[in-house]
Amino acid sequence: MKIDLGNISLKKNAFVIYYYKHNFYSLNAIAAAIETDKIFESLDFFFLESKNKLIDNLEELIKRYDRVILAISFFTTQLFEIRDLVQLLKHRFNNNILVIAGGSHPTGDPYGTLKIGIDISIIGEGEETIIELLQKVINNENFNDVKGIAFINENIDYIYTGKRKFINLDKYPPFPVKNTRFGPIEITRGCPYVCYFCQTPYILGTLPRHRSIEMICKCVQKLKDHYGDATDVRFITPNAFSYGSIDGIKLNLEKLENLLLRIREIIGKKGRIFLGTFPSEVRPEHVTNDTLNLVLRYADNDNITIGAQSGSQRVLDLCHRGHTVADIIKAVDLTLNKNLKINVDFIFGLPGENTEDIDLTIRLMNELSNKGARVHAHSFIPLPQTPFVNEPVKKIKDVYKKEIKSLISKGLAFGEWKKQEKLALKIANYLKNMKLKS
Repeated sequence: MKIDLGNISLKKNAFVIYYYKHNFYSLNAIAAAIETDKIFESLDFFFLESKNKLIDNLEELIKRYDRVILAISFFTTQLFEIRDLVQLLKHRFNNNILVIAGGSHPTGDPYGTLKIGIDISIIGEGEETIIELLQKVINNENFNDVKGIAFINENIDYIYTGKRKFINLDKYPPFPVKNTRFGPIEITRGCPYVCYFCQTPYILGTLPRHRSIEMICKCVQKLKDHYGDATDVRFITPNAFSYGSIDGIKLNLEKLENLLLRIREIIGKKGRIFLGTFPSEVRPEHVTNDTLNLVLRYADNDNITIGAQSGSQRVLDLCHRGHTVADIIKAVDLTLNKNLKINVDFIFGLPGENTEDIDLTIRLMNELSNKGARVHAHSFIPLPQTPFVNEPVKKIKDVYKKEIKSLISKGLAFGEWKKQEKLALKIANYLKNMKLKS
């Protein structure tokens, strides 16, 4: 399906966003940032939501515009499909499009990202970087002094322009309004726990930065104006109960409650708030009677999700998780006692895990599922820029497979661990050799 260009007031520059389903949130943030700058007036925006739509429409856009800029965001788990897409685009359109990529994988592996055909990698937070970069590109200026990017120059040298400072979240909205692309509101960036399998603290820092209540409420009002009584409010945050906390460890429940109260006043009784569920979760030790009471008082979700990851304290410590097995059990008990459902994340095949650790994890999964919790099963995937990046990946043990299949058959577990297991082996091979195989 092609875009109807007949009624569009065309400018010289088309900014195309590959609005892939897993990357809506990060791309919303980029589009929203561009809307805050006068550079927005120089661009026609196109949000293309599938590979076929992207290819079909790029051909037409290249004919109609002096410059076509394509923005992509992707995770390491999407590396192979993005590689195939970019190579197809480059083969078909040659140098008629400028491809810019950001997100967790381009940040952790900028050179590898460029090697698959990306023209410019954005490293770290992209809001300020994309604005400055577009200003240079549109004005045909040299962008070597734009901090936070990497590229291959005309001499085939790899150029990294240096790290950019973290942004003030209040400076930019979480989603674009002029382009009418709404979604969850990012309320916090940064995580102090530095889990060795997670990229978040290495990309966004270890000191939490919170979007102010005033700014969040402005965004909620935009949602209310658009959706009316059917307004749903969801949050993006490393830890849903840590909003307002100075260090992300000691909670600030007064500020969290004030946020929820203000949101409820805007959306009314018919609107819905989701706290501690997708696309965010909470840490086990932060599940208390007080935090759960906030969910019951202000939110509409009937469940929360916590990250357990292992039933072995030794493995939790190896991963630098910062909580105990006892914290996991207590969180489940407290949640179920409040008549809320609970999903518990586990990661199979974590580095350093031995037979005893596997037995402990299976024992904990059974204990929690017998109480009524649901297990969300994952396979360990090494990610660039994390301490576990070069840890070996092994096939999931049969004892895990047998147990999780049994739980799934009873409706007590779910997850894409099978798909992740296969993908993890491919990613580990790539990270070891820095070469992509078909």
